This record gives sequence, structure tokens and C-alpha cells, in this order.
Amino acid sequence: MESSETVDRQIAEFSRERQTSPLASGFLEGRNIELDLPPEYCRYRDEGCELADSCLQCPFPGCIYDQPGGKRRWLKRLRDREMVRLFTTEGKGIKELARGFGVSQRTVQRALGRAKNG
Repeated sequence: MESSETVDRQIAEFSRERQTSPLASGFLEGRNIELDLPPEYCRYRDEGCELADSCLQCPFPGCIYDQPGGKRRWLKRLRDREMVRLFTTEGKGIKELARGFGVSQRTVQRALGRAKNG
């Protein structure tokens, strides 16, 4: 594994090459930009999120934060599946489900409707 100084030197070299290229001359002058470095020139610490300890060990096929709605959408879908399960297998009523999940009766009806139609 390369030392920290070696990596720093490589990043600095790569940055100078990018900034002194004919395409970049004049364009980058006086601008504060963030370079899109290749992975071998980046330091990445896999810290995961509240749903998984590590991105590389995440149970999801893709990062839920990259999807529209992210975590909120995922949690709502999980809640809706649980409502449908309780309604169908345990015979819970719409009012009871609404009280239990802290949502309106209409929200429970929409979740049941989506499950029935989709």
C-alpha cells in the first residue's frame, strides 16, 4: 500500500497536469474548482449510513440515497407492505391500522389499493 505522502504527491501531479493542459489553460485561471479525480487518486473511507455499516456490505442493490425520495420512499414502502400484511393475514381493520401506524385512514386505503392494483 502506498504511503500518504506518495498519494499526496500523485494527486498534486495529476492536478498540475490537468491544470496545465492546453484545453484548460486560461479557463481554470482564478477559478476554485473541484477536480473529478480517478479512484486511484482519491481517499475514500467507507463509512456507510444509518441503514448499513459499510457501503460495500449494504444489503440494497443500489444506494437508496441515489434514488428519488431516498430513505423516506423506502421507509414508506416498507410501512405499506406491513399494512397490507396485517390487513390480509391478521384481519386488522383500516381504522386500527391507521391508529397503529399514525397515519390517516385514507393513507391506509391508498396503500391497500396500490397493493391490490400493482
